[in-house]
Amino acid sequence: MFSKSRVHSGARATPSQVQQEKPKEPELEDFLTKRDYAGAIALLNFKRFSNRNNIKNLEWLAYSYFHFGEQDKAREIYKELLSKDDPDPMYYIYSAACAFYMGLFKEAEELALQGPKCALQTRILFHSSQRQGNDEKLMLFHGQLSDSIEDQLSLASVHFQRSHYQEATDVYKRLLLEHRDYLALNVYVALCYYKLDYYDVSLEILGVYLAAFADSALAMNLKACNHFKMYNGKAAENELKPLAELSQGAHLENDLIRHNLVVFRGGEGALQTLPPLGDMPPEARLNLVIHHLRQGEVSEAYNIVRDMEPSTPPEFILKAVVHALIGQQSSSTDSSGSKTGSVPAALMTGANGAPMQLQDHLKQSQQYYQLVGASASECDTIPGRQCMASCFFLLRQFEDVLVFLQSIKVYFPADDDFNWNFGFAKAATGKFKEAEEALLQVQNEKYRSEFCFLGWLMRSFIMSGHPRQAWELYSRLGSTRETYQLLQIIANDCYKTGAFYYSAKAFDILERLDPAPEFSEGKKGACAGTFQMILAGKEPRDTLREVLVLLQTTANGQVNPQYEMMANVMRKWAKANNVRVQ
Repeated sequence: MFSKSRVHSGARATPSQVQQEKPKEPELEDFLTKRDYAGAIALLNFKRFSNRNNIKNLEWLAYSYFHFGEQDKAREIYKELLSKDDPDPMYYIYSAACAFYMGLFKEAEELALQGPKCALQTRILFHSSQRQGNDEKLMLFHGQLSDSIEDQLSLASVHFQRSHYQEATDVYKRLLLEHRDYLALNVYVALCYYKLDYYDVSLEILGVYLAAFADSALAMNLKACNHFKMYNGKAAENELKPLAELSQGAHLENDLIRHNLVVFRGGEGALQTLPPLGDMPPEARLNLVIHHLRQGEVSEAYNIVRDMEPSTPPEFILKAVVHALIGQQSSSTDSSGSKTGSVPAALMTGANGAPMQLQDHLKQSQQYYQLVGASASECDTIPGRQCMASCFFLLRQFEDVLVFLQSIKVYFPADDDFNWNFGFAKAATGKFKEAEEALLQVQNEKYRSEFCFLGWLMRSFIMSGHPRQAWELYSRLGSTRETYQLLQIIANDCYKTGAFYYSAKAFDILERLDPAPEFSEGKKGACAGTFQMILAGKEPRDTLREVLVLLQTTANGQVNPQYEMMANVMRKWAKANNVRVQ
């Protein structure tokens, strides 16, 4: 090793030259300037072994632990400092900050109150009151905030946590005008615009910060979230590739990134990733509920939200969705007329264990939707209008449903859920042509196979003058109890609209399945109506041949005198008008 230190001339280095080549001993200030808190911690711990009573060393060590994200270790050092003679009372304030970041909000409040009155104490008490849901104390400490940038950032943060995104945006934008060199403010503004559903604006503002700090994990993650909202999960995941390369895959150790990857991948790995996260990030529990709902696991979703006290719009919306699903489940009717056959007993109890009827679930859902849709912060957002539409849907006020859905239609050009609701609301208000157009845009095969969808689509076909399409749709279905009900829709709706030929065909099948008088009477009337349409030139004469075949078939295989009488009249007319019916 020594030979490598020689100069090229081969002369031996002088002692002074060797001294100059010794590596410089690292300084704490260098680590802190570079925000290399791991290096600072290593240096300070090394110094601690030589002098455990160095107060300044302990203070910087606690500071470094705090900023490195190890608030528990910082708190232990502050406890040690407080145990010494005549400790600095500010240690109580710093210890309170550690407790707050550890989620110990009550303890943070108690520690802060033991320290001296200062701006940092006010901010800690302000945030602790918010996290504990104490609005009275929150307003008290709100009034004590100054115009300093630290206090205003705290105010904006609380606005954001309370879903007052516009108010938070106003504070951040004002600070950004005063301090344009504080580039991180761009990230906060971008995050607010993301929450306000202005994804393109969010990306534009975020670009300012990424131009200066292209390797920012937080900014890249927010950019990915914007792409997810604007495009899809694949596009979002592509935005995280630079982060994966920079961290050499270590980004997967971050809870927020792992959570978002589950969302981007449509719930893949949700049951492995989301339950251990709990409420960090807060969306983790909500996305776990969404995963259960997508899998049709309503019981599991209800078990998660049953004891949840909603405080944000997404929480209210999810509780509303779960209650609506429970309230609409049915398979058999009890003595009160409510459908309860397929609802597990666990779903029939509320948060306090009190029994809940299905109508109670629907009422609870309607109230949650209304709370969100009518709130000042959400009434003009897309989710807010969706909530009001859902509220009126449950109240069966479909004209009001259409008012809200029409206002956001442009944002859902190919969304199956939107087209499902929009089509049903149009059909329920008698706008069958528009209902037909909306329902035909639904592509999800599971949706398209549901009885509710098939029934409304058939009715829309018939009422908008396309009975043949309704019949063709029925013909592609297998024989089930539901197809029996769909036949009744075709038979009755076609009769009402004068499409007697398809009505006759439907009543014929119904009569053979169930020889009830109403079906045979319906068949006679439909056959007579078809004959009348042929006489008026509104049906092809060849149709008469099929009508006669229908009149020859009965449920029990015996000749029906009334059918035979009608058939004789039709044959005579056919013979007189040279219409072949054989």
